[in-house]
Amino acid sequence: MIDRMYGRSRYVRRPVRGLPVVALVLGSLFLPPAQPVEAARARPLPLEQHYDNTGVADEARPDPAGLDGSGASLSARDLAAAGWTPGRVLTVQGARLTWPRRPPGAPDNVRAAGQDVLLAGRGDALAFLATSTGGDPAGGPGTVTYADGSRSSYLLSAPDWRRGGLATKAVALPHVSTPAGRLAERARLYVVTVPLVPGRPVASVRLPDAPDLHVFSLAVRAARTGWTGSWAAPTSGQPPVGPWTDRTLRLVVHASAGGPRVQVRFDNAFASTPVRLGGATVALRAGGAAARGTPVPLTFAGAAGAELPAGGQAVSDPLAFTVPAGADLLVSFHLPGTVTAVPSHWLAVRRSYLSGPGDHTADADGTAYGATLTGWPLLTGVDVGGGPGSVVLLGDSITDGQGSTTDADRRWPDVLAARLRRQHEVPRYGVLNQGIAGNRVVTDRYPGDGVSTVTTGVSALHRLDRDVFAQTSVRTLIVFEGINDLLAGTTAERLTAGLREIAERARLRGLRVLGTTLAPCGGLARCTPAVEAGRTAVNDWIRRSGLFDGVIDADLALRDPAAPGRLLPAYDSGDHLHPGDAGYAALADSVDLRLL
Repeated sequence: MIDRMYGRSRYVRRPVRGLPVVALVLGSLFLPPAQPVEAARARPLPLEQHYDNTGVADEARPDPAGLDGSGASLSARDLAAAGWTPGRVLTVQGARLTWPRRPPGAPDNVRAAGQDVLLAGRGDALAFLATSTGGDPAGGPGTVTYADGSRSSYLLSAPDWRRGGLATKAVALPHVSTPAGRLAERARLYVVTVPLVPGRPVASVRLPDAPDLHVFSLAVRAARTGWTGSWAAPTSGQPPVGPWTDRTLRLVVHASAGGPRVQVRFDNAFASTPVRLGGATVALRAGGAAARGTPVPLTFAGAAGAELPAGGQAVSDPLAFTVPAGADLLVSFHLPGTVTAVPSHWLAVRRSYLSGPGDHTADADGTAYGATLTGWPLLTGVDVGGGPGSVVLLGDSITDGQGSTTDADRRWPDVLAARLRRQHEVPRYGVLNQGIAGNRVVTDRYPGDGVSTVTTGVSALHRLDRDVFAQTSVRTLIVFEGINDLLAGTTAERLTAGLREIAERARLRGLRVLGTTLAPCGGLARCTPAVEAGRTAVNDWIRRSGLFDGVIDADLALRDPAAPGRLLPAYDSGDHLHPGDAGYAALADSVDLRLL
């Protein structure tokens, strides 16, 4: 049942019984309810004691069986070039996974056959570093046993190592190794997560009975308790740059929530080679590229710098540094090597800075920073200590802030964050903007691999795990996306199916989910009567489906009452698709904060 409260256009979904408890997630199906243990099992063993397959080839002495049973394997040389070396701890989607500490040619993965794996930890998800052979995704049901004896079930599936999608892979290697030589064919590895019962320490995991599923590593992703996401930007592609050699980047970010400690996150998503951070600092911004005081060094596992492997992350150590709510921060990092392409968020609506040669991370003044940047390379998150958690806005260019004033922080997520800071009715959540200009719900525009001038991101469905579930202390997801799908010819039925999948997957992760109606686009040449009919149908479904915990009515907030298919002229940035500053403020002001 849906209640409508006029005046603020509030839609609230009452609890709906009978929602599906199984949802497709990047090839994974999750069954989260805990169950009692039925019978005693054989003693679980660590994953490496179950290794029964050799997935990485010693190319001088290739295994005649190999990863797939027919002699084809992963290339040790390619793995090393990607930074995936034996025993290395890799952080992917917030999970710390150890690449097998085995030399090439030794067993290094498990063919899943119902093995019981000893595993300890408490967190929000179980992360599998896996792939499959056989041509199709492989997997099946498994079980998590907790320290208190209770259990929860999951259904896991990983794509094929040679045919699976690139948009969701953790890393893609340029070759497949065979006894006859290397094939110029991309080999994929995936990180797939499944939710855990919150707060319960894990004791062991039973793998599915699916011999074509290969598990290389397994870990509990620790919940980020005691932290709030304050700022985030999704990676939208890997464009060519520079090349930059021995340069320092000084990126300007606007904190939503404040706190007495800070952590900074960098991500080398979509890349095929590592990138080295020679050093990094954080500072409050005085103006331009100038810091207020001396920038404070960040460390990574106690070291001044860090190497980000292909597809991996680096998270700085907790730093006692007070971040005022609503403040501008300068995050500076030195790239000592040569960088020709870098994973980036391309539309920052904010100027950042690039230095001449040298490490200028400690500079308080901005004189070394002679060039400006219009995106955010490598930097994907800033977290602050304490706080109530965060709200994530998953969207396209309207959420990304296209059409708003550069350097003014007038995107609608910024205005929403400012409203939260000024009030006392609800917690002052951090607001994480995960909008990507040009993004679609059901179609990858950027293919998810390699250097490309296309920077419109993989689909919302394919980035949900990284850009929402792996974010810090997420409480609520706001979904505001779909107009680009309709403008590209996607049917309303396919779009609503994609939105339904996002909502159901998020709810299985314990998130509150708000849907947002699609804003008018009349006057835009591509906004044909067919597009308007689709938009109307999608909006009617969002309002009436009962799928969401609440609805934000962007259509009602932004449309011209005299011409409902168009933006109100005072809200139009001029292109008839994106609001300007006044429109973004009106949209943020229309949100009933109690929905969050």
